[in-house]
Amino acid sequence: MMQLGESSADILSQTPGVQRAPFADLELFQRKQFLAPALCAALIELIEAGRRPSTIADANGDALFRTSETCDLDPDHPAVRELESRLVALNEIDPAHGEPVQGQRYAPGQEFKPHTDYFDPDGADWERYCAVSGQRTWTFMVYPNSVEAGGGTRFVAAKKIVQPEAGKLLAWNNRRAGGEPNPATLHHGMKVRRGVKYVITKWYREGPWR
Repeated sequence: MMQLGESSADILSQTPGVQRAPFADLELFQRKQFLAPALCAALIELIEAGRRPSTIADANGDALFRTSETCDLDPDHPAVRELESRLVALNEIDPAHGEPVQGQRYAPGQEFKPHTDYFDPDGADWERYCAVSGQRTWTFMVYPNSVEAGGGTRFVAAKKIVQPEAGKLLAWNNRRAGGEPNPATLHHGMKVRRGVKYVITKWYREGPWR
């Protein structure tokens, strides 16, 4: 297992079908058909059953900054256990460093404006979210469904938009080589224009999750 919630480009690239995006300042990977349709459907059912309004750290006064819904997924559910097993096999990160899996749901018109997954060390909520387990290191995100229109994930600095596609996984390192947060990970969950978008997200931390 890698230490401190870390994976690496070499480890991810060992999996057939994993592709690295050609950006020098951003370690971004994708793998199509990472999850089978039946598993995707089961995860969507869990999101629908448990969704609630999403929130943000370091509130910025913009009530429309994140308009999606969120769901914490039951770690004992067979579908979630299968997802976790596949992620460990891919990234080789010690599961103790992983946050609980979350799901998100975006209806037409909903979005998550440009943001980073790491927490601002100078932000008002730093102690609340990072005092125990430390900063986020890696993000692993899966689209369990395709979207009729809109809903792409736009990486602002790289000028790259990734379209939702059922079963596709995205993964990126939230830190630079020296360990500091990487602002090139700024990304935008763009507005859904038609249909509903679901997302499964797994974040990892510097220290064990508590």
